[in-house]
Amino acid sequence: MNVPTELRYTKTHEWVRLDKGVATIGITDFAQEQLGDLTYVELPTVGDNVEAQSEVAVVESVKAAADIYAPVAGTIAEINKKLMDQPELVNSDPFGDGWLFKLRPDDASEIDMLLDADQYEDMIPEAEE
Repeated sequence: MNVPTELRYTKTHEWVRLDKGVATIGITDFAQEQLGDLTYVELPTVGDNVEAQSEVAVVESVKAAADIYAPVAGTIAEINKKLMDQPELVNSDPFGDGWLFKLRPDDASEIDMLLDADQYEDMIPEAEE
């Protein structure tokens, strides 16, 4: 299971990468594995103001649908339009081309309050090797 150490994580299996004041958000390797092959992604609208832990997106797979939550409060700055036609990018590259949306946090220091890689790994069920 891939858990990059430079990212921050939520208990609801989102990851966050902060770069120059913009947070990129996606779902973790564990989450995409649990969902199975994604068939549809519903993304937020650019310019929307979102609260921390509010539902902002939905991913659907052959197994289930799952809500995606904003890890911190902020304004949606960009969405990954590639996912409209290629939702499977979330499965094949969850930490790269499979990112979901970017937001400008109201308070970037809130990201430091999220789980680090070790804390996230301790939280997820043991994966079968």
